[in-house]
Amino acid sequence: MSSGAVNGPLHRVARLLMTWSPPLVRRWLIAVAAHVRGRMSPPPEIREKVFDERPLEIGRQILGHQSMLMHHSLDRLDRSLLLQGRIAGRQLSTCERIGSLADAEFRVSSQFGDDGIIEWLCQKIPVVSRSFVEFGVESFAEANTRFLIENRGWRGLVMDGNEEYMRDLRGQALYWRHDLTAVAAFITAENINALIREHGFAGELGILSIDIDGNDYWVLDAIDCVDPAIVICEINGVFGDLRAITVPYRPDFQRFDAHYSGQYFGCSLAAVKTLCESRGYSFIGTNSNGVNAFFVRHGLAGPVFDSLLEVRAWPPRHRDSRGIDGRLDFVRGLARRDLIADMPVVELTSNRLVPLMELYPLYSDRFLGEFR
Repeated sequence: MSSGAVNGPLHRVARLLMTWSPPLVRRWLIAVAAHVRGRMSPPPEIREKVFDERPLEIGRQILGHQSMLMHHSLDRLDRSLLLQGRIAGRQLSTCERIGSLADAEFRVSSQFGDDGIIEWLCQKIPVVSRSFVEFGVESFAEANTRFLIENRGWRGLVMDGNEEYMRDLRGQALYWRHDLTAVAAFITAENINALIREHGFAGELGILSIDIDGNDYWVLDAIDCVDPAIVICEINGVFGDLRAITVPYRPDFQRFDAHYSGQYFGCSLAAVKTLCESRGYSFIGTNSNGVNAFFVRHGLAGPVFDSLLEVRAWPPRHRDSRGIDGRLDFVRGLARRDLIADMPVVELTSNRLVPLMELYPLYSDRFLGEFR
């Protein structure tokens, strides 16, 4: 410390206080304290704070009105889509003949144009059981039979392996407005017949729709408790249209666990054609995205063929391939095939398990020309 600090004013005051007697010092301190108190304002009165709930209540009311408005807006949107679907269906009924199933397509609730195809088929073969079974529907927001039940009032059984999806569906207005049964079940070849029987859909059926991204062929092959007028089965267009091939059966098959790209699943068009034709069904075409194949029971197919200029199988147009990181990478055409070239498939004609590449070529010239 510097010498200047030692001789500072505080030091001088301290020396002065030391020379006073203790009573004098005490009186001086009391006087200083009184002077300081006199100059200080009294502390504010402490009041208990009362929380005002009025803004919170107003906020609740606003959120409630917004929720109600959104509900009504979505309901009006659903009604508008349903109305537009019905208008499209009426327009279809005026067409004496169409080129292929693609010409009948429109989309209300289906993933692609299947709503229009199903509506057109119902117009051509009206004398069928007004019931359906569809599995692999996820939340049923996007499915082959949702427009059917809303537009034509059919009775239906839908199933999906996700319990939350089915629980949410059972809580929707659609569920009480229509005769719909929603069941959470992971579909296998071993349990499918029991599930259909248990819920009262065995026997005559209007439509059977299969879309489980995996064991589609094996599950369809196992079904023996229904007699559907129309069969819709998802196909894997990457497997082509020439060879009858499918993934090997595993009850716990999961598409993206089997191969990161998601391109290794299901069966080829030739596989499901061979199976359905052996059971008395006629192939009438695919949707224009090459995702679903349509079949009609032989005895009902006459009016359909009379109104159809061409039975057309389209290659897959979508690009849902994923990279190793799980993100969409939009691989298209033959590059999708190359991703799974070394994966094992069952060649059904010879019942051989072989790498996909050993079965090349997979595509007819016309199919290949649009798939590249």
